[in-house]
Amino acid sequence: MPINLNRSQAIIREKRLKSIVGYQGTIKDLADKSRSGCLKNAGRGFSQATNCNSGCAQGYLSSIVDAAIVNHGPVGCAGDVAGSNSVYQWGQHIRGQEHKRNVRIVNTNMSENAVVFGGEKILQDAVRTAYERFHPKAIFVTTSCASGIIGDDVERALKDTEAELGIPVVPVFCDGFRSQIWASGFDAAFHALLTRIVQTPQEKRPELVNVINFYASGRDAVAEIFGHLGLVPQFGIPFSSISQLEHWSEAAATISICGTLGGYMGNGLEQKFGVPYVTALQPHGIAGFDDWLRKLGETVGKQQEVEAYLAAQKELVAGELAEIKRKLQGKRVVVGMGPSFAHNYIRLLEDFGMDVVWGFSWHYDAKHDHGGCPSCTLDLAEKEKDIPVSVSDQQNHEIINLLRKVQPDLYVGRHPGQSVWATKLGIPTIMISDEYSAFGYQGTLDFGERIIDALTNNSLAKNLSQRIKLPYTDWWFEQEPFTFLESESDEYVTVR
Repeated sequence: MPINLNRSQAIIREKRLKSIVGYQGTIKDLADKSRSGCLKNAGRGFSQATNCNSGCAQGYLSSIVDAAIVNHGPVGCAGDVAGSNSVYQWGQHIRGQEHKRNVRIVNTNMSENAVVFGGEKILQDAVRTAYERFHPKAIFVTTSCASGIIGDDVERALKDTEAELGIPVVPVFCDGFRSQIWASGFDAAFHALLTRIVQTPQEKRPELVNVINFYASGRDAVAEIFGHLGLVPQFGIPFSSISQLEHWSEAAATISICGTLGGYMGNGLEQKFGVPYVTALQPHGIAGFDDWLRKLGETVGKQQEVEAYLAAQKELVAGELAEIKRKLQGKRVVVGMGPSFAHNYIRLLEDFGMDVVWGFSWHYDAKHDHGGCPSCTLDLAEKEKDIPVSVSDQQNHEIINLLRKVQPDLYVGRHPGQSVWATKLGIPTIMISDEYSAFGYQGTLDFGERIIDALTNNSLAKNLSQRIKLPYTDWWFEQEPFTFLESESDEYVTVR
């Protein structure tokens, strides 16, 4: 369905994209069920903790340099601010900023009294406090389970305060119970930007390309590549200003480093302002980068420049790439990441000649906002090998059980609190914290060398596994990893 920007709230992924958090099968089965509309979510009889979509919305918006956040909820709902702040500090570090600051977040500290009698007054007071303390160009108010359950009229309260302060005071509806899928928080953040911050373009800039990413560690590499094409990247949302975001509608195109992250904003800009959104594989690995850059070239009329650049790159890396493939041939690997990253990295690792024996994704979107199934999933499904995959919502009891049974040579993950368990099992682990890992040709070579290093020097994993006792009993390890995953289908892959 089209993105509805006339609403104050983004439609959650379960309804909009038919997203799921529970599945076990194969990549071909997942693609077939997605295309046919038959994919169903499998519930769990037992679940461990997972992420909250409020944290994703709050953490992402807090990185806008001249904005402030008011989190309307109990103080515990601001517990992840420490994580957001550490990432924001890192983002300042990689930009060479000497005078670093913390994220600008205020919590309303909803108490029992506010839950019983309403929290609108303390919300307005918190907005005034944020304005007086930080003097921001805009204030985003993120909701919580508590404020959502009691039915605080957040929009009305903020309209009154906005008129008083004279800056945008924007509600971001990301109550934790609204969606099981943490990425719905990114959609809520982008919905707020599209409806209240991005302005009608005064002019169009044919050289400008919006690049949606997390913290843009690869800025220099992207700028260098785009320079060969006569293009200028505009990175965001992190470390953008409100003024810069107002002008995102002026770009010639929008492209994203992550399909899960960028789909809502990219399609929303295209739908509302006519800025084309480039839908392609992610630029990780040679095949993914080629597709990503070619689709951008087609969108902005730079096909010849793209082909010339790619031809030169292929010639430069051919010898080193062949040597990396020789060293990694046949190594067994398990992947665990968000859906776009998981399925794209599976392709990359298979292209290295490695044997992906299982792929986890934290959730799975059966379709995208621009229509059709995820291209990274369809690309994998068209290959001869049918890779076992599951959707696990970061359920460690499933992941640890499976890793213990299949005993891969390597685990590649994208969540620090989860990846560490593979290391404790004695499995060499690579944690993809940087979204620009394996970006482009040089990044692919660097990532290949990183894998070789991890496989060569695995003493940390070996030593940890000999000294750590896992928090699961032998009873659990004797079960199938997906024992608690409920489904109408019995067509599951047996884990061996």
